[in-house]
Amino acid sequence: MRASRLLIFVLAATAALGQRSAAQPIAFPLFERYVESLRQQTGIPGLSAAIVQGGRIVWEAGLGSRDVEGALPATPDTPYPIGDLTQTLATVLLGECADSGRLNIDAPIGQWSTSIPEASATVRQVLAHASDSAARGGFRYDRGRFAALTLVAEACLGGEYRRLIADGVLDRLGMAESVPARDLEDAGEAARHRFDAADSARYAAVIRRMAVPYRVDRAGRATRSEYGARGLDAASGVISTVRDLARYDAALDAGDLLRPEVVGIAWQNALATNGTPLPTGLGWFVQTYNGQRLVWHFHMAPDAYSALILKVPGRDLTLILLANSDGLSASFSLADGDVTKSLFAKAFLGLFL
Repeated sequence: MRASRLLIFVLAATAALGQRSAAQPIAFPLFERYVESLRQQTGIPGLSAAIVQGGRIVWEAGLGSRDVEGALPATPDTPYPIGDLTQTLATVLLGECADSGRLNIDAPIGQWSTSIPEASATVRQVLAHASDSAARGGFRYDRGRFAALTLVAEACLGGEYRRLIADGVLDRLGMAESVPARDLEDAGEAARHRFDAADSARYAAVIRRMAVPYRVDRAGRATRSEYGARGLDAASGVISTVRDLARYDAALDAGDLLRPEVVGIAWQNALATNGTPLPTGLGWFVQTYNGQRLVWHFHMAPDAYSALILKVPGRDLTLILLANSDGLSASFSLADGDVTKSLFAKAFLGLFL
């Protein structure tokens, strides 16, 4: 019943302004009302959001509460675990390796990791969530398989993965409200000693401000939950804010992290062994909607957190959403590779495309 009401709501949203060639100021208040209504209907306690165009934030909002019991509002600077969006950062590191000639992404991943049973699986296939399963056309979204790329990056770049992410992306872009992994809040963690005192103190302060995770029942009641993930690998672990992710997004588009030609390869549909296109590129999902290429990724930690980044490269337009429940993703089967199943994405695409 809830899904039907949400679908009717979003269909009305997509018809409200018709086709648009770019984000327009008149659409931002309307989109915020749609997102706030969807947040309430999906029971998300707190949500932070931003739209980026032309390398700058053109709209941002904090909706609801990052801490319900403490009556603390969500803001664009609220940190959240971004989970599987971390995979896009791994693609930056591995893309740098490949572009410099230090890595052949068509080499078998077995050269670095024994965690993937298929001897023929290549680094490229793991980046694309491709498998040897003909029944699924060669595609299978699997966070555990993607995590095997951690060892590939460490071998190529010569360092521990937390340090590589910090140096290669977060610090490089001035993402001061982002943390490589939650385990850096613990003074006793060996990983923390790889960073100086100032960085360690900054990381701990960011983690203390992190949005509280919630479980939302069918009646929409939110109950504080636990989020067990603490470490970092190529598949998951980074903590960030929508403002910091906007910096990252702008740097990708500007070619400040990778050459545009390398980014372009990552944003093309990969091919299965039988030659059919997959719903993924390298570290990203890729699909076409109304003649526009969509490049995106999502996160879902059941009863805790969810996230979505949705790029429309042809319009130089990006939506970033972070939430402290699983409501951005749980109902939409995004692991199947179709972002238009998300009602949040539908509202965005309907208003701005």
